[in-house]
Amino acid sequence: MDKSVQILTEKVSLFASESTWIEGLATQQLIKTSELAGMIAVAGMPDLHPGRGYPIGAAFLSDTKVYPALVGNDIGCGMALWQSSLNVAKANVDKLAKKLRHVESELDESWQPLVQKRKAEKQISVSLFDVALGTIGGGNHFAEFQAVDEVYDASAMEQLNIDRKKLLLLAHSGSRGLGQSILVGHITEHNHQGLLVNSPAHLVYMQAHNEAVSWAELNRELIARRFFDAINVNGECVLDVNHNFIEESTPRGDYHKAGWLHRKGATPSDKGYVVIPGSRGDYSYLVKPTALTSKHHALALYSLAHGAGRKWKRGECQARLSHKYKKDDLYKTSLGSKVICGDKGLLYDEAPQAYKRCDSIVGDLVNAGLITLVARLRPVLTFKTQGGCSA
Repeated sequence: MDKSVQILTEKVSLFASESTWIEGLATQQLIKTSELAGMIAVAGMPDLHPGRGYPIGAAFLSDTKVYPALVGNDIGCGMALWQSSLNVAKANVDKLAKKLRHVESELDESWQPLVQKRKAEKQISVSLFDVALGTIGGGNHFAEFQAVDEVYDASAMEQLNIDRKKLLLLAHSGSRGLGQSILVGHITEHNHQGLLVNSPAHLVYMQAHNEAVSWAELNRELIARRFFDAINVNGECVLDVNHNFIEESTPRGDYHKAGWLHRKGATPSDKGYVVIPGSRGDYSYLVKPTALTSKHHALALYSLAHGAGRKWKRGECQARLSHKYKKDDLYKTSLGSKVICGDKGLLYDEAPQAYKRCDSIVGDLVNAGLITLVARLRPVLTFKTQGGCSA
């Protein structure tokens, strides 16, 4: 079990085996972040990779200060898994793709009663960015129809009420321009110094942060509902878990102190079942966190990987792949699934080759005793974006 748990410093743990490739810069960023004022502990996940000054795929526990820059601009980003009423055997991928032709446009007036009702229920007052509600965005965001490929835990599937014969939809998106505006406003006023806990600036940020988290959750809901509406089926939410946010954390046993837990590309292990997605040409895994009394959960700051993790930097993928793959080659995957993406740069940047294998990431978490496998999910149709919209 301990082969997938590396203690890098007194404050820094890395949940990856030595055979899992992690870029040196990511590890450097992880250690550097642990040196911030008030930082108690830092945990890197097996999908750890470098970010803009701070690593992605990590959790950070502090006490006297909170650091909005650690969470970044996509506050509330997460994964929502929905089950559709459409049988996998009856799903015609080409017909589905045609029906989704306009699914990235602004929601029309017919959606507004639902939008306003759900905003009121989730206590979302901001309206400036509502034009983006129900849209995926760019970067690594996606919506993907999936089929259950293999079941490892039938009782868990029954508990989640998942019918393996039905098509699933996994939506990955966040707070879009709202989260960006919050971070820019914070950095403009406070730079990267962090905020003293319970200071006026901290309270103001957390209010905006919490609203952005709710907005992101609503965004994923509307993405799923409009996808189902476009193909004339019904759907039910199975789970929705954020992986970019800050929350107050209480003491748990001898290994986890009270403080403020920041997650950047780290999925909570203390909020139930989780989907860990692969690239568009790889399997995703539905997993169940093990008993939280394990010492390793506390060491991992009650966090898990949020995906397969990048191997290559964005912007260099086309040069690496274009000599071997034409653009049209990238609309199909080795698993037989299809891809909708109208942005050539994004098509290359998000190619399966740019990511680690998801089974190796999940394997590290299993070996660390953090999760058990529930099911393997196979991509059927991956929707990235029809144009060059921003994240």
